[in-house]
Amino acid sequence: MDGQGSAGRLDELLREVRRQMTRGTGLEPRAVVDWLGRQTRTEVALVAGTGVVQASTEGFPRGLPGSIEPLLARLSGGRAAAAATESGSLHIRLEALGTRSPRPVLVVAGTSAPTRDAASLISHAASVITLLGQARDADTTFHGYQYKARQLRFAVLSALLAGDLTLARRMTTGAVPALLDADRLRVYLLHCPTEDRDRLVQLHQDRSGYHGTGLMAHCPAFKEHLICLVTEDAETGGPHDQGTVLRRLVRENSGYALGISGPYPLDSTAEAYGQALHALAAARTTPERVAAYLGQAHLVRLLPRQAALAWASTFLLPLDSVPKPTLDITRLAVTFPRSAVARLLDISRNTVTSHLKRVETTLGLDLGDVRTRAVLDLAFALTGTRSAGESADREPLPAPALDDVLGTHPARTWARAFLHPLQDTSRRDLRTTVRTWIDANTDAQRTAGRLGVSRNTVRAHLRAAEGLLGRDLLTTGSGIHDVVHALHITRAHPAD
Repeated sequence: MDGQGSAGRLDELLREVRRQMTRGTGLEPRAVVDWLGRQTRTEVALVAGTGVVQASTEGFPRGLPGSIEPLLARLSGGRAAAAATESGSLHIRLEALGTRSPRPVLVVAGTSAPTRDAASLISHAASVITLLGQARDADTTFHGYQYKARQLRFAVLSALLAGDLTLARRMTTGAVPALLDADRLRVYLLHCPTEDRDRLVQLHQDRSGYHGTGLMAHCPAFKEHLICLVTEDAETGGPHDQGTVLRRLVRENSGYALGISGPYPLDSTAEAYGQALHALAAARTTPERVAAYLGQAHLVRLLPRQAALAWASTFLLPLDSVPKPTLDITRLAVTFPRSAVARLLDISRNTVTSHLKRVETTLGLDLGDVRTRAVLDLAFALTGTRSAGESADREPLPAPALDDVLGTHPARTWARAFLHPLQDTSRRDLRTTVRTWIDANTDAQRTAGRLGVSRNTVRAHLRAAEGLLGRDLLTTGSGIHDVVHALHITRAHPAD
């Protein structure tokens, strides 16, 4: 072949490489093997270091690798870089690829010895296949690194949600992220298409696998959520600070929404996350699709401390005999859907149900009832905020009834203020819809039947109520318990 023909053939080879690099479907040496076979009118195979044929032209003799096995072993083991031999009427040329043993070997078999130009093409093809293999290995390594980095980020997030800053630091020994040296953070909860999460995390990731002074982690329970921890130091108002970047993403993408918590110490990340969930529910009802949490103080903080703790401790006393994993699962399952808890903990939904049945039997309660879950969640919240000074060493108070705890003036004031936004809402009685929905155990179809409207109308009313109340009712349901308690209190105490 002349020089121009050889150059044209090499250009065709490079075009094939470009096609593979831009397709995004993985790197495949088969196309190069077929190309080489057509150009040299030979049969070609790529033989792995184990002796297995990885790719070959259609007419490559199947028994050939076995007949030249000693020579293949020499090249694969690094004792030779290239060799030529004959097998019957076939002239065979072999070239080892790469430097890592056992090396794959390119085998070219023809009815005559390759010409000088054909030998040059074989060498070029061998180099291209080597580069494709290295690129494939690098791609595999990159994806492996990204997966491990994602796991570590989620582990750090989980430790912070559990309030264990020491554990978070121990997991990152040697590369402690700047986030863990911050005093306070906010949780930015980004709602976006599931397929966008990997791209966003990688786009804003630094070389350490984190995100500057912040952290972005996939929510395993809700696949449209990206949990972003942003330190107060990162909220500079500049064009590249993390808060500004997240807000810009929402402005530029109509399917995005962003909920923002207030500032919290790192060991209170769980509370910040809860606020961000509620803020996200409100954000979806605003034109900007961005909302910061502006809700009232949590009911738990307004109840009479000692009396409320006495009630909660007595209520939960039977669970002292229940294994800790069961309690941990129950704490999550009274707030989030069981399927979400299963994804979060990487267990089956049936396993979650089994743990909950144990709790139901122990307490004699039905956790399928929203009011029961609200009461249990309140008890967990009260005992979870117990300080060291409130240990069992203190003389226990007689346990009051829950209605007595909820009947205090601060609780009544909270309930009326909480439900007030549902009044006077453009001739839509949202309060009636919300109250009927709770009475129907949050079943939208039953609610629609009782109100004489469509199920879609019920959901539209509930979405509107989310924005007014600043509570998530439909996506995760984490705000339903506040609604249950507020309705209960105002029914028991309609007016002072």
